[in-house]
Amino acid sequence: MDVELVRQPVGVVAAITPFNFPAMIPLWFLPFALACGNGFVLKPSERDPRPSELIFEIIDGIEEIPPGICNLVHGARDAVNAVLDHPGVDAISFVGQASTARYIAERSAATGKRCQALGGAKNSLVVMPDADLGPTVEGIMGSAFGAAGQRCLAGSVAVLVGDAKRQDEVRDALVAAASKLRVGPGADETTDVCPLVAPEARQRLLSALKRAASDGADVVLDGRGAEPGPAETMIGPTIVDGVDRESELAREELFGPLLTLVRARDLDDALEFVNGSRYGNAGSIFTASGGAAREYRYGVEAGMIGVNVGVAAPVAWFPFSGWKDSLEGDLHANGRDAVEFYTRKKVVTSRWH
Repeated sequence: MDVELVRQPVGVVAAITPFNFPAMIPLWFLPFALACGNGFVLKPSERDPRPSELIFEIIDGIEEIPPGICNLVHGARDAVNAVLDHPGVDAISFVGQASTARYIAERSAATGKRCQALGGAKNSLVVMPDADLGPTVEGIMGSAFGAAGQRCLAGSVAVLVGDAKRQDEVRDALVAAASKLRVGPGADETTDVCPLVAPEARQRLLSALKRAASDGADVVLDGRGAEPGPAETMIGPTIVDGVDRESELAREELFGPLLTLVRARDLDDALEFVNGSRYGNAGSIFTASGGAAREYRYGVEAGMIGVNVGVAAPVAWFPFSGWKDSLEGDLHANGRDAVEFYTRKKVVTSRWH
């Protein structure tokens, strides 16, 4: 009697991807889906469709990929719903904001589709009193202001641990470093903080900052005076202190070059704040203590963890995704999780007489 497990393709899988990484995120899904034997449909963000066109120009030149196996669909909400409702689509991969991820998961469940939906984030960077200030500030600058904060791994809250003097020292160092960052076009190699995706994204940030200031928050570095550019999509690096722990700036994903400072007595207090978030995508600790790093990595409720690393992006053979509202579904993107998601298991029991 022989018993074996074999894997077969799911069938046709579709990926619905966001604007902020228009080449990388489709390529989290497309190669795994094809390698596992599936047909593939990509519905990229309508905000920046050109990178996906370039990807498919390359695919069209590969003879080993038959025509019709890879398909590109453009559009907005109607295109998403068409993919979700199509009876020929067997699985959905999604990356985007949390509310849309929940919608994708619920609609997929209603139509019997397998689903992995990666949602939003509000990532905290915990700065311990013993952190080496130079590399810590450098790591936070890249995390909070790189890509103008428009990424799901951006650290948008810095949790300053220790006495008031140390906390102020870290705050002043962050403000000094952020003040030197250059705002400008993304194609300019000297630019540190690029434009936001659209004018309404800038307006959303301006409105949030106005509400925070009216609630008593201290805007210690104000980027609202930066030249907005011809499309009115640019805002300078902004740092806000003195916010309530449950405020909009401390808890909600705002997707911009905005860093909120939160004060904590010790690591336990910091973890209590961090784990109070409905998101659990990523988080980092900056420390010289192995004990603190160990306590943090086991105690924090997030899927991707950095130790003295500002952007805790795993390499491709490890899974990418978070906990809580940062993920709808059981399997993450990349790595072995991708093979699990894009295949169905079949157990064969054989007996030959």
